[in-house]
Amino acid sequence: MKYLHNIGTYFIMIKDMFRKPTKWSVMKTLILKDIDDLIINSLGIVAFISFFVGGVVAIQTSLNISNPLIPKYLVGFATRQSIILEFAPTFISIIMAGKVGSFITSSIGTMRVTEQIDALEVMGINAINYLVFPKFIALTLYPFIISIAMFLGIVGGLAACVYGGYGTMEDYIDGVQNDFIPFHMTYAFLKTMVFAFILATIPSFYGYFMKGGALEVGKASTTSFVWTSVVIILVNYLITSLLLG
Repeated sequence: MKYLHNIGTYFIMIKDMFRKPTKWSVMKTLILKDIDDLIINSLGIVAFISFFVGGVVAIQTSLNISNPLIPKYLVGFATRQSIILEFAPTFISIIMAGKVGSFITSSIGTMRVTEQIDALEVMGINAINYLVFPKFIALTLYPFIISIAMFLGIVGGLAACVYGGYGTMEDYIDGVQNDFIPFHMTYAFLKTMVFAFILATIPSFYGYFMKGGALEVGKASTTSFVWTSVVIILVNYLITSLLLG
């Protein structure tokens, strides 16, 4: 019953997020702050992981196609498919559930513990709109992060392939361009927008409705990371089945 109660409360929170909006002059500042915290501050870790994971995918693919009958361009092809379809949208989103999700839960949870949310409600402010809506708007820029992850993953694969002696630049680029299906990009970015909504709302839910003190803030951050990751993986399966099945 607890899970059903949480699911119901979560959807009520989403409805309340769009009700009784905060003044635009205040909201604009909150949105810009959240863009800085959630998007700009995540670029470094995303760039680092994407570049090296792209390199690892290229090396592993190259090492597993020792048969001379298999064309050399397959390394670039496999790297592109792995990064565009799964690594960039899904794997980066799970990493972001740890970084961004924990930040959102702990920041809102700390406001709950220190009774700042109660103060907002006493002043007649819709606290859910004030706290959650700016994060939702900021994370509409999340596809920008994923596009950088895709680009750097493919570049990392190229660097590993060429400088590691696993193939030539021409073969790799030929593989990246070979048999490209534009709908795969549409699929990846549709998935990304759904994941952005999940990343904005589930951690906010666990931060907003937590009870207790400072210790519970840490527990709420861990719980929000677990459930955000679980929902991302389940939604990924459903979207893949619907769009590519």
